[in-house]
Amino acid sequence: MAKTEHKECKPSECLEMILPVRDALDILSGKWKLPIIISLSFGNKRFSQMANEIPNITDRMLSKELRDLEMNKLVKRTVYNSVPVVVEYSMTEYGKSLDRVINELRVWGKAHRQVIHSQAKEEVEN
Repeated sequence: MAKTEHKECKPSECLEMILPVRDALDILSGKWKLPIIISLSFGNKRFSQMANEIPNITDRMLSKELRDLEMNKLVKRTVYNSVPVVVEYSMTEYGKSLDRVINELRVWGKAHRQVIHSQAKEEVEN
């Protein structure tokens, strides 16, 4: 295995890297935000559509998380003046900027899953 070279980091440089990552994780943290964002990345949805697509999420939690995502300018809520009233959720342009990040997380997650499964398989064989 190749030796990894570690770069020295001044406290101010480390903080410069830590704070924005922490901010991003604070906005996206929790069990439900990423599944909601992923659901909306496939197109505009009504509340009931998302509730059906995301297993085990309660209406109360979906509503809370949608409000949080809306407050952070990632999701837009549109109310159509019809009978009955229709409410639709969509990703904002700013929210769509997460597409690349989520795809990288997906790629990393798949690779990580393979590493863990390979390691578990080796342990069973030994």
